[in-house]
Order: sequence, then C-alpha cells, then structure tokens
Amino acid sequence: MSKEAVTALRIAVDEVKSVITSLTDEEWRRPSGCTGWSVRDLVAHMSSNYKETVDPSPPPAEPVQLPAERMMDLLVEPRKDWTNQQILDEYLSYCDRAVDVLASFQDEPLASTVIPLADLGSYPMHQLADAYAFDHYCHLRIDLLAPRGPISRQVAAADATRLGPAIRWMITGMPQMQSNLGRSLSAPIVLDLTGPGGGKWTISPSRDDIVVSDGASNGAVATVTSSGHAFVDWGTQRSNWREHCAVSGDDAVAARFLDALNII
Repeated sequence: MSKEAVTALRIAVDEVKSVITSLTDEEWRRPSGCTGWSVRDLVAHMSSNYKETVDPSPPPAEPVQLPAERMMDLLVEPRKDWTNQQILDEYLSYCDRAVDVLASFQDEPLASTVIPLADLGSYPMHQLADAYAFDHYCHLRIDLLAPRGPISRQVAAADATRLGPAIRWMITGMPQMQSNLGRSLSAPIVLDLTGPGGGKWTISPSRDDIVVSDGASNGAVATVTSSGHAFVDWGTQRSNWREHCAVSGDDAVAARFLDALNII
C-alpha cells in the first residue's frame, strides 16, 4: 500500500500552503522551473488536479485519448484568466479534501483496482497517492523553490518521509511511461540513489521494454550513482543527468539509456 505517500502528501500540502499564501503579485508572474509554466500556472496545475480528484468534470461525449501532459495543459489553460486569488482559493479549497480521497484509495477493494492513467501506464489505485506525492515534491522543491525555482522561502529539508514515495512512483513508472525504452539499453545497469529515499535498483532490457528489480545485480555492466533528490530533477529531464550522476563501468551503455530516460 501507499499509506506513506498519504503522509508525505499531507506534509507537502502544508508546505505548499505556507509558500503560496506568501507570494507577492510579482512572484506569481515569475517563470517556474517547469518549462513553459509560470508560478501561477504551476499552482493552477496542482489546484486543478486536486479539484478533479474531489469533483471530477463530466467526461466528454466522445472520449478522446490524450497524452497525460496535454491533459494537464488543458486543465491549466482556462485558469490563465483567473486572478492569483482565485487560483490560491481553489488550491486551499480542494487540497485537504483531495488527500482524504487519496487516503480512501488505500483500503480494499479500491486499493488493488488497476486503472489506466492516460499514456503513463496502468496502476493500482493506492499508487495514485505516490503519483501525487511525486508531483508535489517535484513542483515544490524543484520547480518552485530556489535554487532551481524562482521563489526563496524556507521549508524543512527533504527527508525519507517526503522523498521516498516520489522515488517509488518514478521507479514503478519507469517501465511503463516510455514505449520502447528498452531499445536504449543494451545490458543491465544499476541505479544507486543515495541519501533520503535512496536505494539500489537494477534496470534490465526486455526486448523493447525494461524491467526494474530491487537491489544491485552482479551482471550489471555499469552503476549510476546520484542523490535521490537529484534523481527527481534529472530523471524528469529538468536538468542533464551529467550534472548529477557518477557512472562506473560501461559509460556508453549507461549514457545511451540516461539520455533517453524521461519520467513524467
């Protein structure tokens, strides 16, 4: 189950509240660390996701299959005409109730019910809490707050409670979020994440796809070492992995895979 993610998300929501309720008008307009989105857009993304979790919009008469990132853009676009206060009010209105909904997904029969998430793959419903914990960790600590983001505010340091569920979502989603990712990997490699939320995983090719298993395999041809926090940054291609990773073993095999990796 993903009850730890619910705990992480409640902490993240409180931290986001403390930041966004203190923003000046000028800070709302600044470009965020998420390419193409301002701080306003970033908060509107988080608030619209929470609104849809609590009070979903009616489905279209003719369902359309869209990539997840495009679906997020479509939620943000109508909010571009909103005032800063309207965006803030929406976040504050829905955030705690949305976390309660995600907490309810930790109980059976919903917990084990597998649902599709656009082009991101299919997951048991309890893992939606992991997805939201990842989303909030990334947007708060990478896209919003300095040094990568444009806003200077103090929040508690990232620890395993805050970061662990985000990394779990990234590791779980890695085999599903990119089709044909296995074509970029010719032999197994180890991902060694250090610090809070860290661990070791072996990533192996499986025809056109990949398989991720716990622990370090003796058959791996390279080991990629990074902090867990940095993995959230470079694993989503917000920055280049070369700025954060040390590679031992076959550099070329690791580099080809890392250049292709883009977790959403």
